[in-house]
Amino acid sequence: MYFTDRGIEELVERRGDEEVSVSWLAERLREFVDLNPEFEIPVERLATWLARHDEDDD
Repeated sequence: MYFTDRGIEELVERRGDEEVSVSWLAERLREFVDLNPEFEIPVERLATWLARHDEDDD
């Protein structure tokens, strides 16, 4: 188990029944980077990965 799995599990436990828009998620990511600029590159990589996630399915 990776350390991040705990955060992911908490996210699912607390908010797993909610539906959110991509716009809402983008705003939360921006807010997070504003508060934690040292995570800019990992957040950018995650956002890019999410944006391109289904490209290989075509």
